[in-house]
Amino acid sequence: MSDKKMPMNFKTMAQLDVPKGREGKHKEIITQILSDLDQMKAGSAIRVPLKELAESKERVRSALNRATRKDGRNVATASDSNYLYVWNVQTDKTNTA
Repeated sequence: MSDKKMPMNFKTMAQLDVPKGREGKHKEIITQILSDLDQMKAGSAIRVPLKELAESKERVRSALNRATRKDGRNVATASDSNYLYVWNVQTDKTNTA
């Protein structure tokens, strides 16, 4: 066998500089919504103005759904022409038949 090294096909970089995860377009708004959901009392909903969303409400809803499923959360959403409403769904643990 030959001791000749093949030239590298791609550039290298320090592993320390490799990004540590996917920071999606919706990360900031989803992080804010989840933070507010954590602080709300039962029976409350947050109201997110649609005009403040960088993306469509459908895309934000999809991103929120992915994040809540990943965290094992149960939330619900609704919307009208001006707002996206989000609230925690209360699970009734006493009614497990």
